[in-house]
Amino acid sequence: MFGLFTLSGFVMGLWAAGLPSLNDRLDLGAARLGTVLLMISSGALVSMLVAGRLVDRWSSRRVCWIGGPLSGLALLGPALAPSYASLMALALLFGMGLGVTEVAINAHSVEVERVYGRPIISAFHGTWSLGGAAGGALTSLVLRSGLDPQALLVAGALVVPFLYFPAVRVLLPDELRQAEEEAEGGTGTGSLKWALIALLGVAAFAGHLSEGAAIDWAALHARWVLHTDPAAAPLAYTIFSVAMTTIRLLGDPIRARLGSVRTIQLAGGFATLGYVLVLAAPVFDGPLSVVCAWTGWALAGVGLATVVPVLFSAVGAAGGPVGRALAMVTAFGYSGLLLGPAVLGYVAEATKSLPVALIIPAVLAAVVALSGAPAIRSLTGRPAPVPAENPA
Repeated sequence: MFGLFTLSGFVMGLWAAGLPSLNDRLDLGAARLGTVLLMISSGALVSMLVAGRLVDRWSSRRVCWIGGPLSGLALLGPALAPSYASLMALALLFGMGLGVTEVAINAHSVEVERVYGRPIISAFHGTWSLGGAAGGALTSLVLRSGLDPQALLVAGALVVPFLYFPAVRVLLPDELRQAEEEAEGGTGTGSLKWALIALLGVAAFAGHLSEGAAIDWAALHARWVLHTDPAAAPLAYTIFSVAMTTIRLLGDPIRARLGSVRTIQLAGGFATLGYVLVLAAPVFDGPLSVVCAWTGWALAGVGLATVVPVLFSAVGAAGGPVGRALAMVTAFGYSGLLLGPAVLGYVAEATKSLPVALIIPAVLAAVVALSGAPAIRSLTGRPAPVPAENPA
């Protein structure tokens, strides 16, 4: 399970950190780059609706067998796209691979947490962030070495699919998962009211959009707004990913100590403060502006780190099969992760200012706390899921 999340994050890290080079190679600009991101989000959202049904019908383990390798191989399309027109179509396929994989691995993580009997989803997402940081750091190293970043994307697309196969082999057997669900006697989405799913979805959307803004625009903010060196620009995303990795790896004990409600409240507060510092960075001169922005991205990473694990764990706390409910919340969330950055591109183009566009994730970071806390309270009447010996 850890391997699947690491590989998924690595693919996203290669894509995000390589955006400035892709932009330079095809001379895209904010608006056309935003359209490319919109195509990725469209493909992902469509495939998520299908993936949720496939998980319920075939099991998350079987969908991981298919979606994981295909998501890595699909990176080959954007890497080799010779023009903006071809990039649009290939980005759609890349998004479809991402959507199937994300639904499958997150559904399986909820099933594993149930069998394990303790909070563990945050650790899984920590390895996703670790994979993203590795992808960003590797891209920065390639740029500093004077090598071709396009060649790195091609190599990643060809190697990653083969790494998925040994990772999938150790997933939870379908028989054990089915026995756990039968023992719980849950009824899937019937154990969650539609209004509650929507409230969880709003929190997921807000958190994912704020995270997606960092993934796709942190490096470009450093390059376009702060005018940093091209080789140093990807470090903005790397810092964000490292911060998320650290907190996500510690997230399960944090939830056990503070409770899920308090955790998500603090998450929204830290993320909002982080974006405020990023927006304030251009006020300063020279290296101080970069330090301010990097501090902001770090705080945003700290805040957003536990949002997704807490919300997905809340879905699992309802009991029963998780496929449909989790797919719906995931679709809400990843519409923010993938659609949001595209919208930011249009706003940046219309206002001729990327900082103006980044006001949107700054506001939505606060929405995480405002909608997430009541959603978790409504689910079980207590923070969920937390070990019985450590009540919130």
